[in-house]
Amino acid sequence: MLLNRRIIVGICGGIASYKAVDLVSKLQQAGALVDVILTEHAEEFVRPLTFATMSHRPTYSDLWESSGEAAELHIRLAEEAEVLAIVPATANTIARLAHGITDNMLTAVALASQAPLLLAPAMHSNMYTHPATQANLALLRERGVHIVEPDVGLLASGAVGPGRLPETAVLMGAIGMVLGQKGDLAGRRIIVTAGGTQEPVDPVRYVGNRSSGKMGYALAAEARDRGAHVILISGPVALPAPYGVELHQVGTAQQMRDAVHSFFLDADVLIMSAAVADFRPARSAAQKIKKDDQASDGDLTIHMVKNPDILEELGMLEEEQSRAQPSRRRCIRVGFAAETEHIVEYAQEKLRKKRLDLLIANDVSRPDSGFGSDTNKILIFHTNNAVENLPVMPKSAAAAAILDRIVSLLDA
Repeated sequence: MLLNRRIIVGICGGIASYKAVDLVSKLQQAGALVDVILTEHAEEFVRPLTFATMSHRPTYSDLWESSGEAAELHIRLAEEAEVLAIVPATANTIARLAHGITDNMLTAVALASQAPLLLAPAMHSNMYTHPATQANLALLRERGVHIVEPDVGLLASGAVGPGRLPETAVLMGAIGMVLGQKGDLAGRRIIVTAGGTQEPVDPVRYVGNRSSGKMGYALAAEARDRGAHVILISGPVALPAPYGVELHQVGTAQQMRDAVHSFFLDADVLIMSAAVADFRPARSAAQKIKKDDQASDGDLTIHMVKNPDILEELGMLEEEQSRAQPSRRRCIRVGFAAETEHIVEYAQEKLRKKRLDLLIANDVSRPDSGFGSDTNKILIFHTNNAVENLPVMPKSAAAAAILDRIVSLLDA
């Protein structure tokens, strides 16, 4: 979604400016055309050559250079930009933007541009929480400026508090979200489930699976970058929450079922990529089961019962709602099938039985398509019996391919 997008990254004179080097590098690697504008004081922390090397483009800073070309240049940059991200945004620059002061290249471009403005404040906690800074930020929010809240943590001064610049992944997510505000999923509500569930045996042990949640989180991020309001219902995973999505964390299949049901009737799309446990222990022990408490042979037998089939339930609910309200907007439902054999047969049966609009299947026994892998090899099954066999690709690319098909279904 960043390929050939015109992004200006503004760098202010704060110690966190060195972190923006990684942001510019990551944006360039994603295919964006990144123009970097530094304030005079930013050059004291990081040299322009560093950003030029990372962006593969010239950098800009001097509005008052002798040739006068900057007077024309700042207007051209402002008009070409699709988003202006100021990272880090210091209290000084925030105040200038709030009150329309244009005494350097960065603030002049910001005032001249119609592109969305994104600020990532970074400064000492006392400066950030000062009423003047908070008033300036509130004023900018009222004008539609997107503010990425700073992290709380150890600051350069040694103090602990709000004011740390968020990590690059968060900033990338914020930029992607702002760029996607008018995307092909703008105004849509999309539920994505991700990760596996954990069915407790006792307070210590559980029955689960190997799902990492990477595919579901990639889908949530891609939908966000296309303008959707994303509700991510996630089992336990070791992944950071994607910026700008509504995250609901659950543990068991029953908890995931309840969460999905609570949002389903208002959703345009449900993408059920979570690996929900098919079975759970019939009884969970209140205390940790001790080895010495078991039969003399040392074996432990766990009686398992079926978990509810969330997609099948929702298929029946959708039919009931359609009969009761024929004019009601129908929710597009997408399922996943992680298989180790007979993939086509099992996927086609699941597509039919659960009344799905799309079924995404993969062979999790493959090293390039299994749980925890950063790539996926998927087959997409359609209701008209068409099957698309996609090549191995990063999960982010697989997510984009899946959402392309969903957009087509919504448009139809």
